[in-house]
Amino acid sequence: MRIYTRSGDKGQTSLIYGKRVAKNDLRVEAYGTCDETNSMIGLGLSFLDGEEFAGKDTFLQRMQRVQTILFHVGAELATPADKEVTWKLKPEHIEELEKEIDEWDADLEPLKNFILPSGHRSASALHAARTVARRAERTAIGVDDVNPLVVSYLNRLSDYLFVAARFVNKQLGCAESHLRVDV
Repeated sequence: MRIYTRSGDKGQTSLIYGKRVAKNDLRVEAYGTCDETNSMIGLGLSFLDGEEFAGKDTFLQRMQRVQTILFHVGAELATPADKEVTWKLKPEHIEELEKEIDEWDADLEPLKNFILPSGHRSASALHAARTVARRAERTAIGVDDVNPLVVSYLNRLSDYLFVAARFVNKQLGCAESHLRVDV
């Protein structure tokens, strides 16, 4: 399989099942933004190479599972509305995120005000991934006949990445920067 096909040189791309659409089609923007989120998560995880903390292996496994599910979310968005999605998001996928959010959050300092994306490089990248996930959610809302679970998953994913960033900072002993009101 060649990496380049030249089929997109005129601003068109193929959805799953081969339907051609403009590269700026909202559906393409939505799954492309999921891909961007996935890449930012990968960047965040790469910054953990050489770092050690309790539960690191479990954390990495969970994050890689999220990356895999996010890839499937992108595939669901890349499937035209009139075609069958081969792998559909399930409520259990969202519940899994919520369970892990609650688990990590129970060990974190309660929030009293906003925090600024900061701390360890990994946490900062996960904060960036969170903002990209929010954009994916905003874009997915406009896709015709989108599975409502896709929007819910992306919404919960941004919360998940926020708590994951805080978890990493705590595990690695990095302070969070709090929003100052006296600027």
